[in-house]
Amino acid sequence: MSWLRTLETGLRGILGHRLRSVLTTLGILFGVAAVICTVGIGTASSDSVNARIASLGTNLLTITPGSTRTGGVFGGAGTASTLTMDDANGLSSHDNAPDVAAVAPVVQRSEPMVSVASNWTAQVQGSSTGWLTANARSVDQGAFYTAKDVSSHALKIVLGSTTATNLGVAVGDSITVNKIPFTVIGILNTVGGQGFQNGDDLGVVPITSAHDVLVGGDPNSVQRILLSAGSSDTVGSAYQEADQLLLNTHGAATSGTPDFTIQAQSSFLSTAQSVTTTLTILLASVAAISLLVGGIGVMNIMLVSVTERTNEIGLRKALGATPGDLLRQFLVEAATLSFVGGLLGVGAGLLAGVLIPHFTTIGVTITATPVLIAVVVAAGVGLIFGVYPAARAARLAPIEALRAQ
Repeated sequence: MSWLRTLETGLRGILGHRLRSVLTTLGILFGVAAVICTVGIGTASSDSVNARIASLGTNLLTITPGSTRTGGVFGGAGTASTLTMDDANGLSSHDNAPDVAAVAPVVQRSEPMVSVASNWTAQVQGSSTGWLTANARSVDQGAFYTAKDVSSHALKIVLGSTTATNLGVAVGDSITVNKIPFTVIGILNTVGGQGFQNGDDLGVVPITSAHDVLVGGDPNSVQRILLSAGSSDTVGSAYQEADQLLLNTHGAATSGTPDFTIQAQSSFLSTAQSVTTTLTILLASVAAISLLVGGIGVMNIMLVSVTERTNEIGLRKALGATPGDLLRQFLVEAATLSFVGGLLGVGAGLLAGVLIPHFTTIGVTITATPVLIAVVVAAGVGLIFGVYPAARAARLAPIEALRAQ
């Protein structure tokens, strides 16, 4: 029997039991749609996380102090006060660190802010003029404070867009930060979420002013130092330069026990990519189980079909059909059910990819690769799970098949 004739016979067998065929394809349909949607959600989530981390600047290096030790118990990284303005000034020297483009010492604390129209509590950071470059930020309205403002301890503040909106202020207005009057001189461009924080909900003031009236303490101490390498290609060399300089100035070059930690923003990005990729694979694997269930459904239906069509099989064998002809016929039926279910599943998955972001806050990014893989896997599942029923039909003896009632 020719392949064309086999295909015709297989399709006729499917159309002869329409309801059963529709119910069989539903299992494959839902499995394919689930795989496409879960991979799309995972891809969108991965892109979102990567974009947020990248918005911090992949050239960024963050230096944090070491840990305190009380009674033999370590307080954790960042609990000591081992970084100073002298360290920041040393890193700013092009002779000491030629690959460092910008340095920004930072002190910060959550402070209440009050304007004429409203009040709001947000993170206030004190830093130098290198804060914009180190954080890859820009000013939307007004201007950033200058080196003269830092040296003169000016009571000026630059706000994030969210903070400015919640306070109802514009450039030139006055607000009080912890009951100290500050003049709003600029509003930063919107960047959205940065890591686990809202990058638009903050205020930035000269570090000298922050030491004077906000955080207090030793005016030479800083909580962390931000460094920006000249380019992504020089992040490694900037790291080495900063590490070597601080080891020498902190007297740790010989002891081998540094009281600081340097972290590259790119390491956060690679970690986030690894985590989101793993989660996407996990979600897709769970969804693929429904494809397996759909394949088992195809096998069950084909077994029922073989049982019901025993007389037909016996008659066809008596008329000269070979076991290979019957094997191909039932494989064609199984593969066709799975392939049609896969195509319908692609349509359902694409439709869900449009509707889910429209009615929820969940993003979906659908690419061609998972769609093609899902369809191929669906057809493959039909072939694999159709082999046993087809082989069973091919092995039936003509006399026994004709006698079956």
